[in-house]
Amino acid sequence: MQCPLLYRFRVIDKLPEKPSEAATRGTLVHAVLERLFDHPAVERTAPRAKSLIPAQWDRLLLARPELSELFEGDTEGERLGQWLSEAEQLVERWFTLEDPTRLEPAEREMFVETELESGLRLRGVIDRIDVAPTGEVRIVDYKTGKAPRPEYSEGALFQMTFYALVIRRLKGVLPRRLQLVYLGSGDVLTYDPVEADLHRVERKLLALWEAIRQATETGDWRPRPTKLCGWCDHRSVCPEFGGTPPVYPLPVVPPRPADPAG
Repeated sequence: MQCPLLYRFRVIDKLPEKPSEAATRGTLVHAVLERLFDHPAVERTAPRAKSLIPAQWDRLLLARPELSELFEGDTEGERLGQWLSEAEQLVERWFTLEDPTRLEPAEREMFVETELESGLRLRGVIDRIDVAPTGEVRIVDYKTGKAPRPEYSEGALFQMTFYALVIRRLKGVLPRRLQLVYLGSGDVLTYDPVEADLHRVERKLLALWEAIRQATETGDWRPRPTKLCGWCDHRSVCPEFGGTPPVYPLPVVPPRPADPAG
């Protein structure tokens, strides 16, 4: 949805991308908030959460040694220290938005997968699922950036409605609420979906997959320039910036001849 050509570079060409400080900080904060619920409710405090950061950072480095490249040359540890301090600030802000002593998540970092009647398989990882005593389901997603302006919130809500569709198919329950927690700005965005929302998302997914299928067959992946291009690792091979994409690695299906009778 963001950029078809970027999809090609990542999924088909599998071009390498440098680790990002912002994305890695987000992964770290997510890990801390997940692990905090391992502790009894009374111990779920901001100081305890911040104390989890060093160990979770060590775990990330162990799992992904390439993340050490983020702070190459930082011999005094100043950049790393500032980066960890920013992670602490995000964790602290969460406590102003939710009270973890009153939450007992049913699921954390839950991998979900289902298949539509068309055969399209949907997968995702949901940050948190809360289930009320009455059985109502709330899907919660943490964002370490700032909340988008209302006119740009559609993308985030699409992701959440995607999760709602998967949960509806897996558990037969329409989630009562979708909640986005923006730690970067201290905002909480909520939306209560209805069945029609899920049908719209399913139709959009099918149309998106059909576009991917056609582009895969033809090799015609178009760049879609936005303000996010400035953060893209692949500008050197992007036509929008004067680059040439690598040779397309998949066989190309020639277009069907036009129907003379048509």
